[in-house]
Amino acid sequence: MGQWVEARIDFIKDDDLQADGPHCPFEQRVQAVMRVVNNHAQHTGRKAMVAFNLTGEISDMLRREELVRNAGGTCVMVSLNSVGLPGVSELRRHSSLPIHAHRNGWGMWSRHPTLGMSHVAYQKFWRVAGVDHMHVNGLQNKFCEDDDSVIASAKACLTPMFNAPGRGCEVMPVFSSGQWAGQAEGTWQRLGSADLIFACGGGIMGHPGGIAAGVRSIRQAWEAALERIPLQEAARHNTELRQALEAFAR
Repeated sequence: MGQWVEARIDFIKDDDLQADGPHCPFEQRVQAVMRVVNNHAQHTGRKAMVAFNLTGEISDMLRREELVRNAGGTCVMVSLNSVGLPGVSELRRHSSLPIHAHRNGWGMWSRHPTLGMSHVAYQKFWRVAGVDHMHVNGLQNKFCEDDDSVIASAKACLTPMFNAPGRGCEVMPVFSSGQWAGQAEGTWQRLGSADLIFACGGGIMGHPGGIAAGVRSIRQAWEAALERIPLQEAARHNTELRQALEAFAR
């Protein structure tokens, strides 16, 4: 964890299957992680947001949320399809922290052409229930969802549901599932917005220059995309981005 925060990363999340298992108990995890995060923030003034996965029974989730808040945490995470709308609604009533909504299990709603629903419809239920971040998969992702579906989901999250300034229930789309610096350009071009979370664990951890270099490669790619500088051209002037392209491009 120390390497992550020292690398100046902004957002870290638990895995969707990691809540309160015997090998990584929730309370011990929060205490250990926040000790590092708070210490770094005290010395640098920069505090990473960590989304702790508190998925469980409603009473357990409310207790875990208080634990995170009391430890100085700034975000909680929940697996939507595990706790359902009542669980998310009760957590929202109880918590003032941002809720990072993971849609693990989404495939059962979407993969068969005559069952389930589009994510454009699905995400509306959770927005009304009060989530703040919503997973939408990512471009060239490791799962079965195509890029058109991912972009439609992200655009839906950013589209107001109600005609009320500041109260349209927009949520932050979360791009994940095999993301790295190489997808920044396409994501920006197709979405037309930088209002998103770009979750790319492997694209950072697997960078040949190390974690800090991985973070820099992501920043360099997004800076180039926003300035409309082609990725290959930007790589000529940014070592970490060039290393990422050499390591991950396919």
